[in-house]
Amino acid sequence: MSQQNSDKPSPGNKPSALHVVPGVDGGHDGLPGEGKSPRRSPRPRDNHLSNQQYVDGVLARDRTLLGRAITLIESNNPGHQEQAQEVLKQLMPHTGKAVRVGITGVPGAGKSTLIETLGCRLIERKHRVAVLAVDPSSSLTRGSILGDKTRMERLSQNSEAFIRPSPSGGTLGGVARKTRETMLLFEAAGYDVILVETVGVGQSETTVRSMVDFFLLVLIAGAGDELQGIKRGILELTDAVVINKADGDNKAAVNRARADYEAALHYLPGATRGWQTRAFTVSALTGDGIDDLWGVVETFRKHTTANGEFDRRRRDQARDWLHSLVEGHLQEIFYQSSAVKELLPDIERRVTEGSLPVTQAAWQLLRTFEDYLIRSWGKDR
Repeated sequence: MSQQNSDKPSPGNKPSALHVVPGVDGGHDGLPGEGKSPRRSPRPRDNHLSNQQYVDGVLARDRTLLGRAITLIESNNPGHQEQAQEVLKQLMPHTGKAVRVGITGVPGAGKSTLIETLGCRLIERKHRVAVLAVDPSSSLTRGSILGDKTRMERLSQNSEAFIRPSPSGGTLGGVARKTRETMLLFEAAGYDVILVETVGVGQSETTVRSMVDFFLLVLIAGAGDELQGIKRGILELTDAVVINKADGDNKAAVNRARADYEAALHYLPGATRGWQTRAFTVSALTGDGIDDLWGVVETFRKHTTANGEFDRRRRDQARDWLHSLVEGHLQEIFYQSSAVKELLPDIERRVTEGSLPVTQAAWQLLRTFEDYLIRSWGKDR
């Protein structure tokens, strides 16, 4: 909603280099301004929201509050993390109804274009689509490039879509640390299709496989296995392979590539019990093959629901998530302990100089941490 500028200088005032201009019409996440949305509820002007305000806002499909809730769970502030877990606990009964699709492939395969075309087509079919575009982070600043949202301009302007760019932070497989929690928020907000786009770095994409129902590998023709970085391991995790850019003069090459991958997949074990991985062709540019591709996802869900594999995978993922959270928290405690902080610089120096074997260094740190825990436990007693 547009606001009148009350800070304009009076005619008698001297011009200033810093000038406050009126706000522009428009909604959150690139949505065009079309008047006040009936879904939006009044929000306090301060930055603090209660647990109930977050919960009510997400369930009411308030885009602004959904974005703020995602920011809350991404925060490393201990106070924010505690509140985020309370919000997620209240929202859990409203989750689990979406189909989660992981989409991976090397840069240049056209993943973002494919997601935009697929997302727009799904919205035409009355779905609500959420996209988690996990950007590669700078190895120096850990900052995100955040380019995916600008590449999905058409999808980002649709009120039934929500695109959340998120820096990977160097996490294995390019998956942001809070991706799972964000998916739960999307489901609570009524999005029934969640697309997770990853950086595409090969076998480390197993992290994505551990949080989605259907895993799609996007390839292009004529690049060769070495250039594309496609190994047997990633193919064994895949529920479907799609060769993109099947348009113009590239169609013949794409069809040959599909036949080659189809033959190779025949000799590999399927990623999902009772499901044979197949190769398909699409053109994200023209939209050819997009409906057939989504038909494969729907068939997969029906088939795996019928044989119990869908629910089993969800249960296994919940268990794996539990262990990963515990491991992550233990690692954080380890490096934040005063004993390890004091010893670590010297250990690292000796390791890099070659005067201390890495294995011995690791055990020394672990023993130091163990002694620290025993002393701390004794004090607490």
